Parts: sequence; C-alpha cells; structure tokens
Amino acid sequence: MATIEDVAKLAGVSPTTAKRAIRQPELLAPETLERVQNAVLALQYEPDLVAGALRRGRNKTIGLMVGDILEPIFAQFTRIIGEEVRKRGYSLLLADDEYDAEIELNNLKLFYGHRISGLIIRPAYASNYDYLRRLESRGVSIVELDYTQPQSPFSYIMLRNEEASFEAVKYLYELGHRRIAYVGRAEPADYPEERFTGFLKAVEHFELKLPESYLTPLAKFNEQLAFERTHYLLSLPEPPTALFAYNGTHTLSAYRAIRERGLRIPEDISLLGFDNYAWMSLVSPPIDVLEQPVEDMAFAAIDVVLSKIAGNTDLVRKRFPATLIKRGSCGAPKV
Repeated sequence: MATIEDVAKLAGVSPTTAKRAIRQPELLAPETLERVQNAVLALQYEPDLVAGALRRGRNKTIGLMVGDILEPIFAQFTRIIGEEVRKRGYSLLLADDEYDAEIELNNLKLFYGHRISGLIIRPAYASNYDYLRRLESRGVSIVELDYTQPQSPFSYIMLRNEEASFEAVKYLYELGHRRIAYVGRAEPADYPEERFTGFLKAVEHFELKLPESYLTPLAKFNEQLAFERTHYLLSLPEPPTALFAYNGTHTLSAYRAIRERGLRIPEDISLLGFDNYAWMSLVSPPIDVLEQPVEDMAFAAIDVVLSKIAGNTDLVRKRFPATLIKRGSCGAPKV
C-alpha cells in the first residue's frame, strides 16, 4: 500500500507538501498541486483517516446514533443528516442503540475510537450521561435529537411532545370521544416519556374517566406487542372508541389489528397516529397523524453540532411543533 512518502517522491515534493496538497490544496501552486494529484492517482494512495485523527485528536466525522434503524422516522433523519454533513465536508458514522443503554455505551466507545468530531444522538432511556460528558471533555460536540432527560447537560432538538399529545386528545374529544386508549411506550418516573405524559395531562384536563386498561403502556418498543395490545383493547367488554398510537410503527400495528378484527375505520373505531409515513396516505381511509417536521429538526441538529465543533459553547435547546394532518381515519363515535 502506497504511503504519503511514496506520493511525495513520485511528485518530486516533500512529504509536508504532499500532505498539504490533500488537506489544504488551496495553499499550493497549481502546477505543484497537479503533480501531487497525479501521483495520488498513479499510486492509488488512500490516506489513513484513523491515524490522521489520532495525530489531530479528532476526525472530520459526525457520529449519528438513532433509536432503531428500522423505524422509518430514524431512516428519514439518517438520510437528511447524512446528505447534509457530506455537503459540509464531513463523513457520517451511523449506529442504533435499540433504546438500550448497554448497546449505546458500546457504540459510544466505538465512535470515540474513530475520533469523531461531533455526535448527534437519540439517547437511550437510561442514558450514559457520564460517558457522554467524558466525550465532551475530550472535544466531541454533542447534541441530542428526539429525546432528552430532565438532567441532561446537552443541547437538544426536540418535538413539543406533550403539546402534540394534548392536541391529539383534544381533537378526539371534540369529535365526541370519551373512551380513548393509548398504544405505545412509556417509562418509569425517572425517565418520563413526554408523549405519554401529555396524553395523561389531556385525560385529566378533559376529565376523562378512563379505565386503567386504556392507560397501560407497552413494556418496550415492539411492533408485535403493539399489535397484541390493540387486539386486547378491542376485545374488552367496553372497548375504546378511539386509539392514539405513540409512533408510526405502533400506528401500523394498531391498523393491522383493527383490520384483522374486521372493524371499519372510522365508523367502528377512530385511529390517530404519530409520524407521517408513505403507507398512511395510501390506505382507505388514509390515516390522521401528528407529523414531525423531520427536515427542519435534522437541519437544526446539524447546525448546532457543527457550530459547537467551530467553537460555539452556547447551550441550544430548541423544540418544534407537530402538525395535525386530518385525512379521515377519525370521526365521531357510534352512538
């Protein structure tokens, strides 16, 4: 494998000049730069990015850790962030933590081994804040995306989750629903899940007397559990007249269960989901959803992390509103 010294020798320049041609080509005379570039091509030279990062202390790489790569919302974030950081001269290193703190920690150690410059992270519920602080002290710029905890010391880009859930219940309440069930994940008091918290606040505000069975959250993020949960709710002696699903995957699970039971939407039951996926506008009726401004949130996260890499120490905590899209899957309950 060719070295930078081999490139320098073939181009007739010093190793320092050859390195500068790769890192700061604008500083070289055009003819010198051309000789080095021709030598790079002839020798098929590829720089050792890890070794370079060890010398400089960090690499021109952004780490992105999402909750679940199979969840379309995170795939959307990944595509937008990946395209944009590359335009700005950075590479992207991707991992998912499956909302698990142990997996998250292993990935964080891997990221640090690659000497990343910045990290955009959807933290696990029992997050590794001690290790994240260590990364920050070593020069890694950190911004949280989609989730944060009350004790977080980091900048974050978030949805107004409580507000969105409150508006969802309000929408269903104004349609006449008084039996609204939640299909989704929630965490213990130490790590509250804001969407569930907003749902409970709306239930209290509108004085809905819901049975505990309507409020029991899923033990973990799992499409099959959401599917089974929906079947259970619909089999109750007094089933809900409306379902509010925590995210896009759970919305799909609820939809499958409703169809499997031969129920009509919205005549027999209304369905309101989170996130706006392609399938939701293709079924009949199309699904009412709370849409996250994914592109705006992704660009905001990129701007914050690159600003911190450039030396900005401001704490940025920005929240975006969800948009309620009404398509026809929610209607007045049967009398």
